[in-house]
Amino acid sequence: MIDTEKQESSKILAELVLEGMQNRKGIDIKLLDLRGINNAIVDYFVICSGNTDIQVKALMESIEEEVYKAIGESPWMREGITNGEWIILDYVDVVAHVFKKNKREHFGIEDLWGDAKVTYF
Repeated sequence: MIDTEKQESSKILAELVLEGMQNRKGIDIKLLDLRGINNAIVDYFVICSGNTDIQVKALMESIEEEVYKAIGESPWMREGITNGEWIILDYVDVVAHVFKKNKREHFGIEDLWGDAKVTYF
């Protein structure tokens, strides 16, 4: 049975992550809806790029601020902050990926989830 309350809360969380990315001028923002993919471990990936390490960290801070301000949640896990080239904020049902532009191209994470429904912002 599909838990519609969980789906709604993950959608709201994904929208808050998007807002945080847009607040700091994230580049090439994409929302990958993974809900229809078998064995997907999350509902959404939200991906964007920044031009510099400083912008990548500012995007991360903006996402965290936006989510916490709206729903009082902090990420369950944060990775990559030291390098500032690929930061992951894991909110369990929604994972934010903030890349430095050249690292995003190198890893091609969007290609790994080619079956996902993609929305561009």
